[in-house]
Amino acid sequence: MKLLYQSHSPYARKVLVFAHEIGLADRIHVVHHETSPVQRNEHVFALNPLGKVPVLVCDDQTVLFDSSVICEYLDSLHDGRKLISSIPSLRFRSLRNQALAAGLADAGIAIRWESERRPEATRWPPLLDGHLQKVIATCDYLEANVTDSDDVDIGDIAIATALSWIEFRNIHAFQAGRPRLSGWYQRFCSRPSMTATLLSGDTVDHPQPATSGSAHAVAMG
Repeated sequence: MKLLYQSHSPYARKVLVFAHEIGLADRIHVVHHETSPVQRNEHVFALNPLGKVPVLVCDDQTVLFDSSVICEYLDSLHDGRKLISSIPSLRFRSLRNQALAAGLADAGIAIRWESERRPEATRWPPLLDGHLQKVIATCDYLEANVTDSDDVDIGDIAIATALSWIEFRNIHAFQAGRPRLSGWYQRFCSRPSMTATLLSGDTVDHPQPATSGSAHAVAMG
């Protein structure tokens, strides 16, 4: 299988962490692609009309996106404990947490647009603050509700990778004043799946030299 990836995407990292957790990482060839709403990546658009990664090209050449769909597909390929449970009480809790993590990452990305990526003259501070309030409220919710368990699921992975991106981009110091969340996050970050998939790189929103547009494989670590 081939995974179109971006080394600084929380959604792409979620997929790769998931693959490590279920023991399928060695079956996936990871190829890095830079994507941005203002820089069209033809390789990615050829597979996903939304122009986003992650994208998974399966062994039979079926193309899957987005991260939640890819993770569910990967979970169908192994015989171990499923990280997306079929038991309703477990399944919907983990899917709710996955949705919460997606919203957290989306809000963080919106904050970056309003604070760094958008031309300064077009930034709107009230919108930035509105998105920041979502991030703060989500982290407060996690402080009250996060629980440790040896049975990691898709919700845990999604939350940890979204938080790792919030930290990576200095969006919000979520560990300050939240001891339960901080402890949970630090323990999760020590998992081999997380240490093998560290975030790296900068967003490319401006034209690059012609040679920089090609994809290159990234180490699995």
